[in-house]
Amino acid sequence: MTFLFDENLSPQLCDRLADLYPASRHVRDVGLERGDDAVVWRYALEHGLAIVSKDADYHQLSFLYGPPPKVIWIRLGNCSTDRAAALLRERATEIRTFLIDHQAAFLALA
Repeated sequence: MTFLFDENLSPQLCDRLADLYPASRHVRDVGLERGDDAVVWRYALEHGLAIVSKDADYHQLSFLYGPPPKVIWIRLGNCSTDRAAALLRERATEIRTFLIDHQAAFLALA
């Protein structure tokens, strides 16, 4: 599955993680850098993308609507792009398992 990185994460993550999560996009790349959560949610749903965000609002949307889209919540607070990339690499096996579980909607990573 391909990721849609939310505006609170660096667009650099797409390139830095392309070997693990190819064809991932950032909201900036698809014209949604100022889009509200519902618009980003709808875009991810329509394009088969999993949302990766530091925004707790997606946690609520995932429980309200369920998957798809799937949501990966990065709970690192104010962190560097290097740290966010490292977390997504370190937890790649867990993320893959989450992505193929058809009933799983939400994964929190810290």
